[in-house]
Amino acid sequence: MTAAIEIIAADRRPRLDDRPLEKRIGLVILATDHTSEVDFRRMVASDRIGVYVSRIHYANPVTPENLRKMQPSLTEGAGLILPDETLDVVMYSCTSASVVIGDRSIETAIHLSKPGVPVVTPTAAAVKGLQTFGARRISVLTPYTIETSRPMADYFADLGFMIDRFTCLGLSDDREMARIAPDEIAAFAREALAPQSDALFISCTALRAAQVAARIEAETGKPVVTSNLATAWACLRLCGDDRARPEFGQLMARPYGEG
Repeated sequence: MTAAIEIIAADRRPRLDDRPLEKRIGLVILATDHTSEVDFRRMVASDRIGVYVSRIHYANPVTPENLRKMQPSLTEGAGLILPDETLDVVMYSCTSASVVIGDRSIETAIHLSKPGVPVVTPTAAAVKGLQTFGARRISVLTPYTIETSRPMADYFADLGFMIDRFTCLGLSDDREMARIAPDEIAAFAREALAPQSDALFISCTALRAAQVAARIEAETGKPVVTSNLATAWACLRLCGDDRARPEFGQLMARPYGEG
């Protein structure tokens, strides 16, 4: 039998920082999401800003009915992110669900567990991004079916945007949407952009569109707003990060209050 090892208790408690990181962003994402977390790690997370993720139940196919079923999970999902601690931003990462549930209803649900925190949705962030460019005429590309795309077309039209061209790819499984190659997204984006449009919006947080936004802009000469690019931009600006990072696209070089 070995001799007992002496364990010495320190004679003082360690000094604690107020927070491990200065800013905290909470992401509420779908259980099936392959892309949002990766995009936020690439574009947002840093030694100053922490990104903390909660996943909520979601079952394909992507239909307005199934999307709406997520609403009751939003309060618990947000509440599971660093319980009893404050967050600087909470982002709900589903564009099509933000349309059918409603930006304001999502904010209300999240505030039940995280009161007072700024809430970002892909739709509201996209609108803010498009307004930043002064865009009034837009083209829209979605991976969804026509049934799921229709509420989104109405959402932007009701906010005063003129939609020159609205293209959907007809998919109903968000896991397949995540598997669309970035080169394919860029190719469809070029086809989806009407010449008279001021900007292109590429919807869906599952799409790897943020990876190719700057490339599409270079090829088309028009600003591109994607779901994850818009939410990353909004969350960074709300955390006081105003750095211009044009390598991610023109939006990342714009102040949040511009437009």
